[in-house]
Amino acid sequence: MKEKLLYAVPKRTLDILVSLTAMIVLSPVFLIVALRIKFDKKTSRIIYQQERVGLMGQPFKIYKFQTMVDNAEQILKSNPTLYQKFLDNGYKLPTKEDPRITSYGKFLRRTSLDELPQFMNVLRGDMTIIGPRPIVRDELKEYGNQIDTFLSVKPGVFGLWQAEGRSNIHYPQRAEIELEYVKRASLSFDFYVLFKNVIMVFKQDGAF
Repeated sequence: MKEKLLYAVPKRTLDILVSLTAMIVLSPVFLIVALRIKFDKKTSRIIYQQERVGLMGQPFKIYKFQTMVDNAEQILKSNPTLYQKFLDNGYKLPTKEDPRITSYGKFLRRTSLDELPQFMNVLRGDMTIIGPRPIVRDELKEYGNQIDTFLSVKPGVFGLWQAEGRSNIHYPQRAEIELEYVKRASLSFDFYVLFKNVIMVFKQDGAF
């Protein structure tokens, strides 16, 4: 119990400090991206919200900058072949093959700028800076009998899966990587994962 507190308290403190600092320092970037999306005729929303599974299975709304057209879900499900590829590819599609993504959305995803609003999720306590990436409920089946283990920590803005290759890595390997983080979670390991994520962002590798 004491060890958990020694990890949880400074981790939450860092979450608040880092997310607040990021939102203040990057506020000009937030504004520029928001204005650019606002004037995109293919989408009517600036912030995209989707239900994800959080700590202990609690649902929450994740925030991202809008990168898709308004009728994205209909486009995906109206094409059985495309939808099956989406499922087989770990609930993602390569950006160049995804008809739902706007031209500016492709840039946001490639640079990971679409993820910036998740700092609001961190402030709310839904997410943490470092943790397994938040998933939709359908993905839970990929974790087999280790679902409870996976859900024992908060999902994160940056995670080990992203650090190891992001969308280049599909299930079941993705599940193994995320569970490895849960088993090794500590402040020192969090800083290691963050460092590797920074490298991946600059490489723009696996950013679908």
